[in-house]
Order: sequence, then structure tokens, then C-alpha cells
Amino acid sequence: MTGEHAVRRGFVRDWLLTVDHKKIGIMYGIACLIFFFLGGAAALLIRTVLWKPGTPEILPGPDSFNQLFTMHGTIMIFLFMIPMLTAAFGNYLIPIMIGARDMAFPRMNLLAFWIFILGGLVILSSFFLGIPDTGWTAYPPYSIQTPGVGLDLWVAAVHILGLSSILGSINIIVTVFNLRASGMTFNRLPLLVWAMLVTAFIQLFGTPALAGAVTTLLLDRHAGTIFYTASMGGDPMLYQHLFWFYSHPAVYVMILPAMGLVSEIIPVFARKPIFGYRAIAYSSVTIGFLGFLVWAHHMFTAGMSLSAGIPFMITSMIIAVPSAIKIFNWLATLWRGSNVFTTPMLYSTFGFMGLFTIGGLSGLYLAAVPVDIHVHDTYFVIGHFHYVLFGGSMMAVLAGIFYWFPKVTGRMYSEKLGLWSFWTSFIGTNLTFFPMFYVGVMGMPRRVFQYDINLQFANDVATIGSYILGIGAILMVTNIIISLRSKVKAPDNPWGAKTLEWSVSSPPPEHNFRETPVVTSTPYDFGVASPRQFNEENVGTR
Repeated sequence: MTGEHAVRRGFVRDWLLTVDHKKIGIMYGIACLIFFFLGGAAALLIRTVLWKPGTPEILPGPDSFNQLFTMHGTIMIFLFMIPMLTAAFGNYLIPIMIGARDMAFPRMNLLAFWIFILGGLVILSSFFLGIPDTGWTAYPPYSIQTPGVGLDLWVAAVHILGLSSILGSINIIVTVFNLRASGMTFNRLPLLVWAMLVTAFIQLFGTPALAGAVTTLLLDRHAGTIFYTASMGGDPMLYQHLFWFYSHPAVYVMILPAMGLVSEIIPVFARKPIFGYRAIAYSSVTIGFLGFLVWAHHMFTAGMSLSAGIPFMITSMIIAVPSAIKIFNWLATLWRGSNVFTTPMLYSTFGFMGLFTIGGLSGLYLAAVPVDIHVHDTYFVIGHFHYVLFGGSMMAVLAGIFYWFPKVTGRMYSEKLGLWSFWTSFIGTNLTFFPMFYVGVMGMPRRVFQYDINLQFANDVATIGSYILGIGAILMVTNIIISLRSKVKAPDNPWGAKTLEWSVSSPPPEHNFRETPVVTSTPYDFGVASPRQFNEENVGTR
């Protein structure tokens, strides 16, 4: 009994109460993956309902369909994608990539994690206490009239998760500005750190707007205020302005760190310095700034005048330029490189670059007022943002998981299983989301389970694709479990990478560096090696 108690207390002290940024990052990652599978299960249930048009027979009632949308969207955005990119990868990698021993505020870092867990539990509790069927946007006036405590819990959870995001963003900003190693100027920062820094500023300035929106919504529900009650002089569009002032920059919270991950991986496996380092770094800053100027393109059909919509149409098209700069610079890095298509490289190139480009180009159509009026609130929009956030951000997350897996665990993953998980994920993504462009143009609204029988084949293809996606996710987790149990240890630097985290042991020591490193150049100076030579020296035969 005494021994068991000692082990349990050691686990609590060493993990649950740790202030080590690496362990906090790992705990974020595990929690986010658990939430990912919960949100993914909701998505599979939605697609199963859409296998054929009509009343959903596998759900308790029609309202349950919209409740699934609320849970799926909320979990995937607030409990998986944002914290996975900014908190899991950010916590683990930022200090060690800039030569720091830890985050600037280690205890606040731990507090932010447990606040995040609390927010996740509050959201999940709404499932049992009357989950709202308002979708993740919770637009009034319907959300004001929704009975039960489910929406109130959702609002409370948004506040809690917002506090965690703000604490995390402050920590990242102070860490990057104050704890860089000697010689680590801003023009020598790894591109992932640039992306994380800009993302932290977006969270810091955008999250209060969302807090204001949901707080006034709660007051309208319970305190008798009339912020959004049109019949008494309120304005429902005010909520949409506040909501999207945060939620459109939140898209870049979910995409900028993904771009940073890809910017670290591509030059390593191309064995070339990144093309246009400063252009990629400064384009991240440009995206962060322009992200706050495009929010109302979600509101072209909400009652805005045409003259008010045109400036947002223009800025929505302009913001594609810095994203295109990154795409062309990555392509230039690949051009005539000694490209080695390992699992992380496949997720970064065919996965992120290919699928994000489709999502970005479809976004240009939605930026145009005449097109958006036709396809707004249809499955065309669903296809667009899933190509951006799943085809883009999720592919980058998976690339990052496989790329830094040897560093975090000290074990090598199975390359064969990695390739299987990539191709199932890639094929499943296209089968699931590409048909949505077609059914959207044909007029199928989002959040419906009854649709034209002529659209059933396209919906069936999407449903089959979603199950293939599920298989890809299972293969990824299987790879992680098998590799963790493997006795094959990973080299300290299996990829021959140049950023600082690869200069220490795998896994890294508690305080990262025995001596503070001195930086003399950008971390993308690679010698040229043939793909065959690189495979033999670094990847091996697994």
C-alpha cells in the first residue's frame, strides 16, 4: 500500500502538478486527442444520419441532429484544434526552439492547462444537462429563447477556455520577447516561433470580443437586457459582429501555427534552406493584421448593405496574398531539392499544401458577394472550411506529431503504418469534403437531414469518406501505441534538422540545455544529400 501510494504521489507531482513546459505540452496533446476522438465520433454520427434523406432513425429526435453539430463544432474548434496547435505544440517547442529553459511563467502555464480541462468538462457536461442545438455560433434571437441550462454551460465554458487562451498567449509573448538565447534575433527565429507569436497576439486581442458577445447573450437570457432583441430596439447583428470579430481571426489561430509546422518540416526533408525566410515570417504578421479586417464577410446575407460588404470583400481577397506567398515559397524550397517523402513530408506537401490550396481557392469564391449570396449556409461553405481546417490544419498537426515524435518520446514511429495513415487520411478527406462543393452549389443547406434524393449519391460518397478518415485516425493512434512499446530508441536527431530542439537528447533533459546555446545563423542551413543517402543515414528501414 505504501509503495502504491508513493507511486501515485510521484505521478501527481511529476505530471499533474509539473511546471515543466514539455510535460504540460504533452498533457495538452493527450487531452486534445481525446477531445478529437469525441468530436470525430459526433461527425461520424452526423454523416451516418446523412446516408439517406429523411427523419434520422438512429437519433432520439430531430433536435438531436443540431445538437450533434453544436458538440462537433465546439469540440473540434475550442477543445482540439486551437489548443492542440497553440498549447500542445507551442508549450513543448517554443522554449526549446529559442534556447530557453522554460516558459516565462511556468506556474501560470500549469494553471492555463487545468483551466482548459475545466472548460472541456463544462462543455461535455452540457451534453447531459440539455446540450443546445444552436450550433457553435449560438446566434440570437433563437439562442436567447432556447430553454434549459445547456447554453448557459456553453457560455460559461467559452469564458473558461478564453481565460486559458489569454494566459497562454501572454506566456508565449513574454517568453519569445524576453527569454531568447544569445544571438537569437527576430530574424533568426524559427518560422514556427514567428507563427506562434503572431497567433498569441491574435488570441490576446480577439478573445475579449467573443467574451463580450456571449456575456451580453447571457444577460439577454437571464437579466432582462435587450442587446439582441430587435422588437425592443436591440440588434441581433451586433452579436454577429462581435462573434466574427473573434471567430474569423480564430481561423488564423488554427492555420498560422499549422503553416509554422510545415515551414519547419519542408526544408528538413528537401535538404535545402527555406526559400524566402523573411517573406514567410513577415507574411505571418500580415495575415495576423488583416485577419481582424475581414470578419463581416460571414455576414453578407445577414442584412448588411451592399456598400458595407464591398470593403470586406476586398480585404477577404487581399488576405489570400500572404497565404499564397507561403505556398510559392514552399514550392520554391521543394524545387530541385533532395526531397525525401517520409510520413511528415507527405502530410506537409500533398496533405497540407495540396488540400489547403483547395480550401483557400474556394474561399476566394466565398469572398465575392454575388457568389456568397448564392452558396451561403450551404454545404459549399462546409466543404471550404473543412478543406482549410481539416485538409490544412489537421494535416499539419499530423505532420508535426510524426516529425517530433522521436524527439518527444525517444522512440521511432513505424514508417509503414505512418504511410498507411497518411493515404487513408488523404483519400478520406477528399472523399468526404469534395462532394460537399457539388451538393452546396446544387442548393443543399447545411444542418439538414432531409435533402433532395438526387443528392444522395454525393452524400453517400461523403459518408464513406468519413469512415475512411476514421480508419486513418485509428492507424495514427495504433502507430503511436506500438512505437511507444518498441525498444528501438530514436537518435537525438534522426532527420538531420538544424533547429535547437534537435541539438539535445531525445527526450530532452528537464531544463532543456546544460549550457545556454549561442545562435549565429538562421536554423535552415542544410547540406545537400541525395534522397537515398538521406534514407540510409537518417530514416532507416522501419
